[in-house]
Amino acid sequence: MTLALALALGSADAADKAPDFTLRNLQNEEVTLSELEGNVVLINFWATWCVPCMVEMPYIQEMYDTYKDDGFVVLAISADDARSASKVKPTVKSKGWSFPVLLDKQTAVVAQYNPQKTLPYSALLNEDLEFIWKHQGYTAGDEKEMQHKVEEAMAAKKAREQGAE
Repeated sequence: MTLALALALGSADAADKAPDFTLRNLQNEEVTLSELEGNVVLINFWATWCVPCMVEMPYIQEMYDTYKDDGFVVLAISADDARSASKVKPTVKSKGWSFPVLLDKQTAVVAQYNPQKTLPYSALLNEDLEFIWKHQGYTAGDEKEMQHKVEEAMAAKKAREQGAE
């Protein structure tokens, strides 16, 4: 293998790893992505004013309820800016969402993961925090693909855990 090819492959591997970040949740506690290694993580970027986001969230809550005890983590990152950030906590409470909701008022993390800042935007990470699926926007039926990807990731996680025993 040539050095150029080795470097190209090496950088491709590094590019598959999700960028680390630390944001505050609604309880004003810091949440750092790298501390979630070992879990399957769904990062979902949304906003209170985003109608498709509001349609998609009940499906995410359902998946979270199903898999949270098996090492599935949802990080719902609000892209609401300073003007609408005050609506995040009441929205989460009124909708009954129980997964962690993080605030990205400067949209720095949104820009890292999704430079076009299309909402909703989801990224599914394996236990090594590597991207295994990304999706922009929401159209009716997209939740089926998301659920299928989460089920695959959880099955792979379970198989690796059983293989390690």
